[in-house]
Amino acid sequence: MITTPTGRVTAARLAIREARPRRLTSTLLWAAQILLAALFVNVALGKLTGSPGMVQEFSHIGAGQWMRYFVGTTELAGAIGLLTPWLAGLAAAGLAAEMAGATIINAAVLHSGTGVLTLVLCALSALLAYRRRQQIKDLPTVMRRCLTMATRTGTDVTDGGNTR
Repeated sequence: MITTPTGRVTAARLAIREARPRRLTSTLLWAAQILLAALFVNVALGKLTGSPGMVQEFSHIGAGQWMRYFVGTTELAGAIGLLTPWLAGLAAAGLAAEMAGATIINAAVLHSGTGVLTLVLCALSALLAYRRRQQIKDLPTVMRRCLTMATRTGTDVTDGGNTR
């Protein structure tokens, strides 16, 4: 088969056309991750700073105020994870699980309308986790690579930081 200059241009154009939807999808995913991260930071800070509404809500749940700190910390960690490229999928999965629990608590214990909001956040987080599923699958490989590089370039603190 002979490839002509016109054939190469056509192949290059096809490659560009295929890359555009992936780039758009990636941009939209990052926009959603940034918005969700901002929302989770806002909610987490309310829990961690002892907002009167949050203190009352967790008192009504009956699990104790330690649970408010725990949930606030996990939401804050999830928000940071959403903004970390190699952790975004795992963070979204964790936040989806947390929002599933929050939806159940809102419906069964609190009997409040905020269960709809937590259900929507659960669905959005689950969708993000699904779209970032390859990152979740690749995480063990990334961690092994990081550990391998760290051991190869390890420095000994006792000899002034010189590499062995």
